[in-house]
Amino acid sequence: MPAAPHRDHAGFELPLLLFAGFRALIDQLHERLAEQGHPDLRPSHGFAMQAIGRQGASASEVGRRLGVSKQAAGKTIERLEDLGYVARVDDPVDARRRLVRLTDRGVDALSRSAAIFEELRSGWAGTVGEARLRALEDDLRRVTPPDHFRLDAAGWFGG
Repeated sequence: MPAAPHRDHAGFELPLLLFAGFRALIDQLHERLAEQGHPDLRPSHGFAMQAIGRQGASASEVGRRLGVSKQAAGKTIERLEDLGYVARVDDPVDARRRLVRLTDRGVDALSRSAAIFEELRSGWAGTVGEARLRALEDDLRRVTPPDHFRLDAAGWFGG
């Protein structure tokens, strides 16, 4: 049964609704990833793999991109390495440095995530209508800063 519309729109509800929408998408993503062979991935892993990127990154770079310490990034990298999503390799440019790179399993998880997000978006469009969803996306682009695709959510939440 749909919720009754609110007559009063308290300011505190907006961030809660935005977060609830985000959480719903992420939870559904991880349910589907588990069904598709990636049951051990957690939301923080997705942020970390995005921070590593297709070119790879050092643990320090991953930490900076995530807004966490090098040690915290190292723990996440170690877990992803244990799960087979990343590997540490020598930096071909600087022999003193090690890079973290996505493995084929890591690339597969990110590719599947992208496809699942497209399906989830289609589901939202089916619920609220494509025009309303596009308007919401456009409006959110207008009110968010240009660097809104930051990966430091885990560090930000952690304080």
